[in-house]
Amino acid sequence: MAHVLITGFAPFDGQQVNPSWQAASLVAAEAPAGLTVTATELPCVFGDSIATLRDAIRVSRPDLILCLGQAGGRPGVTVERVAINLDDARIPDNAGNQPIDEPVVPGGPAAYFSTLPVKACVAALRAAGVPAAVSHTAGTFVCNHVAYGLGHLIATEFPHARGGFAHVPWAPEQVVDGTAPALEPTTVARGLSALLLAAARTPEGHDLKVTEGATH
Repeated sequence: MAHVLITGFAPFDGQQVNPSWQAASLVAAEAPAGLTVTATELPCVFGDSIATLRDAIRVSRPDLILCLGQAGGRPGVTVERVAINLDDARIPDNAGNQPIDEPVVPGGPAAYFSTLPVKACVAALRAAGVPAAVSHTAGTFVCNHVAYGLGHLIATEFPHARGGFAHVPWAPEQVVDGTAPALEPTTVARGLSALLLAAARTPEGHDLKVTEGATH
């Protein structure tokens, strides 16, 4: 039985909830058949978030790691393909940090690709009735910070694990005027359960050969 670590973030930027943590909690509460799932909430803070992630990996020793973040304005779940070694914060994090043009890991590689089968993950989300796409940018805030940090942890400390990052849309309660896309966390969680099963069943280094690229 494969063991999964799934993470979401604490609320940030004045929000009362973070749908990434809402969805992660729901997946862990009702794990897909054949998987055991542990959920950990990460602080929306540069540095501390990676430290908390490292501790969670050390404790749970997962086979698969899926970190989640909020991407308000995106209409579906977006599975990130790459994270870059750059912190460039448009807004402060929850501790007031606002790094500008700083590396996530000094001297680290320019980028890390997800070691999850991102196209198979997107296909599984869609098959579960959840809008989804491959994304080629995780931004430059704490989400990308954690996505890159996860890639570095796998490369340097936890080579037994595979992992990646996905963004989820706002929850309906966050969209007060109804003009932005939103998904219920229960819907997101249903899709994420399918994603995790697809990732667990896809051999390492394999993925679907389908078009999910972008021209801009």
